[in-house]
Amino acid sequence: MACSEERPAKEAKGESTEGPNWLELPREVTTNILHKLGPFEILDSASLVCPLWWKICMDPLMWRTIDMTNPPLYPHDKLVRFCRRPIKRSCGHLEDISIDDFCTNKILKDIANCGSHVRRMRLLKCEEMSDKGLIAVVKKLPILEEFEISFGDVSKYTLELTGKCCSHLKVLKFNKKEDKEYKCDDEAFAIAKTMPGLRHLQLLGNRLTDKGLLAILDGCPRLESLDLRVCSNVDLSGSLRERCCKQIRYLRFPEDLSDEVGIYVEDEDEYCELCGYDCGCGEGGGYVNCGRHNDELIDTLITLKDSNDPDDKAYEKTLLAQYYDSFEMV
Repeated sequence: MACSEERPAKEAKGESTEGPNWLELPREVTTNILHKLGPFEILDSASLVCPLWWKICMDPLMWRTIDMTNPPLYPHDKLVRFCRRPIKRSCGHLEDISIDDFCTNKILKDIANCGSHVRRMRLLKCEEMSDKGLIAVVKKLPILEEFEISFGDVSKYTLELTGKCCSHLKVLKFNKKEDKEYKCDDEAFAIAKTMPGLRHLQLLGNRLTDKGLLAILDGCPRLESLDLRVCSNVDLSGSLRERCCKQIRYLRFPEDLSDEVGIYVEDEDEYCELCGYDCGCGEGGGYVNCGRHNDELIDTLITLKDSNDPDDKAYEKTLLAQYYDSFEMV
């Protein structure tokens, strides 16, 4: 009966076959591990594992950086709740926040109440916030150094007030959909007038002309990098191109390739093959995160999520692939 007398190799050597006890890790090690998770993973699962992890996740220092980009397929109200919760937990320690697609005035109010130490704020494709909400928050961010607000509806007055209230601002990314039919230098003038300390400026798809660009060069003498891709109204005529090359260390011209996610490239002759509208998303154009297309897609995915039908699961897989592909440049 030799077989019955044999023992597993690990047991014969006196080694334990049990896995590590994560609760025995030093608190700082556990904190570092949890920091590797995203906010949605922390709020929806990690914080519910045990009392110790819950206490760590409640620590305001856990929420100095909040990255709410690439959110999961949650209903909009749940995304808003999940965003407001860590902002409030930060208790004034918040330094860096990024929100993609679902920022509201209520979220901005929370940032204003808890964000006196915010140095970096990124708001991407957030159409539900208003100028009033933005004005309220920038007034409370005196040490803001980097501000990105892309593909949202923001007035020149909000930009001007941002410059006046955030005197330490060094980086501004203010990106829009391309509009070849409309020329406007108001935003460029607001930047030139109130943001003399800017080092880096990105204006993808902006409607400014050579006149607005000249004002920026005069008003922002410390500017080191300037991104003018898809600014179709900028001609860089006369000596303006030469001055840009001399004054700006890192310069991207309007005709340079647009490799950033979400840049809109106008094409009136093509229609989206995914949603059937001339919206510029999916296969039909360059602005790949059209609200109409993704809203319908997400609603369908939510409906299919709980189905056990094999055909529904196959269709869900196809739609998910389309959804994630929509964040790639066409």
